[in-house]
Amino acid sequence: MAAPTPPASGVRRMGLGLAAVGRPGYITLGRDRDLPPDRSVAALRQRVHDLLDAAYAAGVRRIDAARSYGRAEEFLADWLAGAGDRPGLVVSSKWGYTYTADWQVHAEAHEIKDHGVATYERQLAETRALLDGHLDVYQIHSLTPDSPALTDADLHRRLAELAATGVTVGASVSGPGQGEAIRAALAVEVDGRPLFRSVQATWNVLEPSAGPALAEAHAAGCTVMVKEGVANGRLAVPDPELDRVLLPLAEAAGTTRDALALAAALHQPWADVVLSGAATVDQLTSNLRAADVHLSAAALDALSALAEPPAAYWAHRSALPWH
Repeated sequence: MAAPTPPASGVRRMGLGLAAVGRPGYITLGRDRDLPPDRSVAALRQRVHDLLDAAYAAGVRRIDAARSYGRAEEFLADWLAGAGDRPGLVVSSKWGYTYTADWQVHAEAHEIKDHGVATYERQLAETRALLDGHLDVYQIHSLTPDSPALTDADLHRRLAELAATGVTVGASVSGPGQGEAIRAALAVEVDGRPLFRSVQATWNVLEPSAGPALAEAHAAGCTVMVKEGVANGRLAVPDPELDRVLLPLAEAAGTTRDALALAAALHQPWADVVLSGAATVDQLTSNLRAADVHLSAAALDALSALAEPPAAYWAHRSALPWH
């Protein structure tokens, strides 16, 4: 775990991710409690708009979506159209997964992954139809070391063309090989220039293995975004084993489990943006308290003891049910 670096710029280093609220089913723990039985398009549209209103009012300026987050881009576009001028807002989205659950909580497949050129072109057109004029960062979704997107020169050229329009091209990584995927992405160049200038990765006190590679990305000038800082709810809901460490530290810091976990991410010197995945305004308010939590070296060391082997962490995540 890195030496303590008190969070700078407060809540401006935090963002709101829409994975949990753009579709009726997701793998976050406690979702049955967080969302009402009515998960109609209209109900979740209003939920997203309420969260965006609250986030912007609190000082959040980073919003993250994806083509596979159900109708998240559509909900965000509706909010942007009706919100008036929102100075300083930075919008990121992702391509590479196609949403296939047809607005069902339980489906045989919720999303299908494809990093090919055809999927990129189709999804870029879909994203532009909704967010054109607001899209600042476009990322490959769930890049892994074996992804053909790392070696597809035609795709790289097309991504470079997008970058030439002013959109930052990025990579969102996942899985136990996050560090390897990040380093492979950093090595990709087009016409002698690095292609990927933004990296989004899972980092939390249970799965900190990407930290060294994220530090390298930050040093190379990439914007680093942390996702899943509360481990899909594992660090936010009661757990007897985890609470032996989390609760005393949260009490000492005068905060909550979730804010403690997100504060640990904010204390990493390479973390430019730490995303909240809140599904309720109350959760968002609690998450944003992380910006005011200062952790000692001893507290960070205690949290580092919770780290799991990456393979075990990702196996656990893969087994989480969709709620």
